[in-house]
Amino acid sequence: MTNCNFRSGAILSQDELKTLVGRAALQYVASGEIVGVGTGSTVNKFIEALATMKGKIKGAVSSSLATTERLLALGIPVFDANDVAELSVYIDGADEIDGQGFMIKGGGAALTREKIVAAQSRKFVCIADESKLVNALGNYPLPVEVIPMAAQRVMRQFAELGGQAQVRLNGAQPFVTDNGQIILDVTGLKITDPLAFELQVSQWPGVVTVGVFAVQKAQICLLGTASGVKTLMF
Repeated sequence: MTNCNFRSGAILSQDELKTLVGRAALQYVASGEIVGVGTGSTVNKFIEALATMKGKIKGAVSSSLATTERLLALGIPVFDANDVAELSVYIDGADEIDGQGFMIKGGGAALTREKIVAAQSRKFVCIADESKLVNALGNYPLPVEVIPMAAQRVMRQFAELGGQAQVRLNGAQPFVTDNGQIILDVTGLKITDPLAFELQVSQWPGVVTVGVFAVQKAQICLLGTASGVKTLMF
């Protein structure tokens, strides 16, 4: 257990737990390195913390346009992934994480770029509050980025697995990702073998990325709890 004092004896809100783990993740950022940075509300807390040491790092590789904007606004240089051979660490959140470090990600629709940056990194550090820790993946709707012309067929394939897929909307129109594709959110699944599931769905024509992170799983999870930050190693 890594203890981080915030408000001793107080009940911490979810936002405060995110702040705790965002700060705790700085211990995995080495001076002089380029760090991989994910997307989402918990990662935003990490970016705020990262700004306090921006003079000590070279910069970041970002997993989304939103993260890039936030990094640049705080004076942290952002590198194109193609210009960086390898990253020492990738810091990102999760919508769900199990006891082996397997995750569901993509609630923020950045799953494809998140997998790219994770694959480029030697270590994946997940930062999350304790509500994200689950026994088995599947309660959170599974995001899947797809090419629009394949959407209906992919939805039927999920139905054959017992899942119900629907197109994520932005108002009355399909939500469009940074990559120009759409997102399906799939409910009704219990993912008992995340690695096999990821490999299976990734082969379906038209699927860009499935939001199960098993190949690129976390090696470390910093979990915000009422008693501090708990460090899980996988």
